[in-house]
Amino acid sequence: MQTLHFDSSDIAETEDFLSQAYARMRIGNGTADSSRAQIRRDAMTGVSIDELDLDFDMSYAVTPLGKICLCIVHDGTIRDHGYAGVEDTFGPGDVVSFAPPELPYQGRICGARYNITMLDPALLNQVAAIDPTAKPGPVRLTGHRPTSAPAAQYLRRAIIHVRDQVLNDPDVAAEPLVAATAAQHLAAAVLAAFPHTALTEPTASDRNDAHPSSLRRALTFMEEHAHEPLTVAEIAAAAHITVRALQYAFRRRLSTTPLAHLRRIRLSLAHQDLLAADPSRGATVTAIAAGWGFYHPGRFASLYRASYGYSPRRALAGR
Repeated sequence: MQTLHFDSSDIAETEDFLSQAYARMRIGNGTADSSRAQIRRDAMTGVSIDELDLDFDMSYAVTPLGKICLCIVHDGTIRDHGYAGVEDTFGPGDVVSFAPPELPYQGRICGARYNITMLDPALLNQVAAIDPTAKPGPVRLTGHRPTSAPAAQYLRRAIIHVRDQVLNDPDVAAEPLVAATAAQHLAAAVLAAFPHTALTEPTASDRNDAHPSSLRRALTFMEEHAHEPLTVAEIAAAAHITVRALQYAFRRRLSTTPLAHLRRIRLSLAHQDLLAADPSRGATVTAIAAGWGFYHPGRFASLYRASYGYSPRRALAGR
């Protein structure tokens, strides 16, 4: 995990920091008597979440980031934001995608406080698959605004959840399964919010491939590799079927999803660790849960109690 703090009233320093933190850019100050920029970045593999507060009007022109760049505006406005024929203005509460990863963009930030979340585009391919009838290539977003207000709210909650529940605790964020789970959760939220090129419904071929032997291969792979960061794409590859076929097989035969079933496997392994651990040697419920990818203690406790009928603390204390 990486944490950066920046606080400066020197416009040249701010430009240099932004160029290193994002991509090469030129900025300008449109407010003569103010130039303070405050920035905090928390990052883990594939994801960074920044909170920025500018008390001046700043113009920007940014070279391609190579990443999905999301913005949540808290206060102030972002005006004349544009890329490749698109121009828009954003205000408080808006959730947007700044530009496709391969395109430059420009605009003006007017005394704004806002959030920037950047994702590795490859994360989208870990939770979905490209439409075989579309142009070949990775899964892409096809619009810069969410499809609806509820979709935007869902994505906003997902970003804040990862920021506060994962990145806010360095020990939790350092757990490989936590980082992988949180990143996939965020990628799925992005696909749920924006229009995209992914195909989520199975084709006729996918339905034919979703037979019991494929499901058995997937289940065996998940059980043998539950201690490793896993993606839906990796599980599908191990079962020799597409992501859509895998999701269809789990939905049809087990009434669940691959990641939900993986969570169930890891919950069982966490249960075994709780029973075997010694609290007098420093073992804690939070650490054991995080080791198996459960980064929200309250949700872990609820899942555990629903499965075993008592709390994880009781399991740890009653060895």
